[in-house]
Amino acid sequence: MSSLDSPVYQWIDSPDALDAACAQVADADVIALDTEFFRENTFFPVPALIQFAAGELAYLIDPLATPCTPAFRELLQGSAIKLLHACSEDLEVLQHWAGVLPVPLVDTQVAQSFLGETPAMGYQKLVELWMDETLPKEETRSNWLERPLTSSQCDYAALDVIYLLKVWALQAERLTELGRCEWLTEECAGLIEQAGRSVEADGQWFARHRQLWRLNPRQLEAYRLMTIWREGETRRRNLPRNWLIADKLLFATAEVMPKNRFELSEVEGFKPSLVKKEGDTLLSLIKQAQHVDEQSLPARCPDPMQPAFKRRFKALKAVVTEKAGELGIAAEVLMRRRDIEALVMQDMAGEPLTLPIGWRGECLAAGFVQALEELPQ
Repeated sequence: MSSLDSPVYQWIDSPDALDAACAQVADADVIALDTEFFRENTFFPVPALIQFAAGELAYLIDPLATPCTPAFRELLQGSAIKLLHACSEDLEVLQHWAGVLPVPLVDTQVAQSFLGETPAMGYQKLVELWMDETLPKEETRSNWLERPLTSSQCDYAALDVIYLLKVWALQAERLTELGRCEWLTEECAGLIEQAGRSVEADGQWFARHRQLWRLNPRQLEAYRLMTIWREGETRRRNLPRNWLIADKLLFATAEVMPKNRFELSEVEGFKPSLVKKEGDTLLSLIKQAQHVDEQSLPARCPDPMQPAFKRRFKALKAVVTEKAGELGIAAEVLMRRRDIEALVMQDMAGEPLTLPIGWRGECLAAGFVQALEELPQ
């Protein structure tokens, strides 16, 4: 009988029970983690369940009933590998509830991206691939804040961490055969670094927009300042971004660069209530951008429709595609489109190239330099 038929789990709803569970897995080499949470009307996820396992017994922590304890924080930061799948939101939950991030980290979705051409395989498909088992799906969208949880919910939550351990054992063997364990270590360390500097990353939020080339440097600075403000405010007020103001509206405001409330109200999508609540703040940020010295403004982004941009992008993309084919992985795992575009922009501006480093650098850096050198001037 497999653990799929009858997963064994222990419900934890007190600090003493949590500390006892931590003691039971203290000597484990690998600990699987997962979280269930609610995030419809808040910036920060509301933890509803924290799961962990080091074997066939899963521990289900009720974060509504018990706070995180020093013993669990120590477990998260101990020497054992912490396994998660598609970890970005789980890291937010753990950081918010426990105050620390789980290290060292292995993300099994990232691990799988180094083993085949599916860059973002879901957990149920991963288990089917490696274990030939079909995990139940019916509880995926259930209400995890309800108490008591049903036995079906608890089984689902327990299986998530129990099977994570089984899948990783097989993945690790294959990664070792391919010599890609260091790739995974490097990539997962980057995920932790990124998660740990969320506030500092506010200043780069604007760079995610795909249409920045439409803005001149002063408009770009206004958009940058407004996104920094929005990120800080949504975190301070614990509101979803779009509940405060959406990127689309901030971008449209930067294009117009309104000087007063009337001009702001004329921006498409701006409701009177938003002008009343946030108008003065946004106008002050636009005014701030208007007074920035020319030399301090961000550089204008080149139009991706320009022939010069297209030539460079095509040359670099060809390097990525060819190497990804040799490695048997998806091109976007090797390098994302936005990172290729950033290199193109640097080259067009005559700036030194920020070439990839680590395993990506070994795979791509020399090819990028050669591809750009061979382009006709």
